[in-house]
Amino acid sequence: MIQVINLYKAFGRKQVLSGANLEVKKGESMVVIGGSGSGKSVLIKHIIGLLKPDKGKIIVNSSEMTKLKGGELDNLRKKFGMLFQGAALFDSLSVWENVGFALRQHTRLSDDEIRKIAGEKLKMVGLAGIEDMMPADLSGGMKKRVGLARAIAMDPEILLYDEPTTGLDPIMADVINELIIEMKKKLNVTSIAITHDMVSAYKIADRIAMLYEGKIIEVNTPEEIRHTKNPIVRQFVTGSSVGPIKVG
Repeated sequence: MIQVINLYKAFGRKQVLSGANLEVKKGESMVVIGGSGSGKSVLIKHIIGLLKPDKGKIIVNSSEMTKLKGGELDNLRKKFGMLFQGAALFDSLSVWENVGFALRQHTRLSDDEIRKIAGEKLKMVGLAGIEDMMPADLSGGMKKRVGLARAIAMDPEILLYDEPTTGLDPIMADVINELIIEMKKKLNVTSIAITHDMVSAYKIADRIAMLYEGKIIEVNTPEEIRHTKNPIVRQFVTGSSVGPIKVG
């Protein structure tokens, strides 16, 4: 479904990706782990086409995204839905308008039709009846779920999650984890989540990939990652301050 091939990206003198390779199967839930500043967000922005690599390829559904421009790139992006780290809701729009934003941009549906779809998606994430509320009136967990409803509004084939549990208490984080699992089952989507939350990673992943110094250094099942022999991966997943990863 998605192939990341020998991806390089630098910002000025800072080399962020240094030959990253990753393959995500159709219907799979892939979780990419790594420390702050390791390049996880940069990787996911390449996958959705927001950034162009200095070198390498991104292939989505047999289309080389890195070569697409204009309308072709926009059409491929419509296959994606994304839950942003801070939910990224528009403060001036109501909940239903936020959820239906892409529908208004990319379809000719009426407001009544968009509102109906928004209501259906909100119900899927456990937020029925809040269509007319404003983002300022929502808790952090509710904002995340509205963001998820917006991500699924266009019935995407691929869902991207940028630190989905960041800023949430453990109970609400588990609610989000359960919703991610439910979306995969109900919508049959391929999903990629980036996180440093190992509780979340172990729960939602079919496979986990570790990004370190610009490369994917291990890809394995949650159980295999939990018992890895790789000292870098082991230090990260156990949260130890002692090991090859330098704490700066």
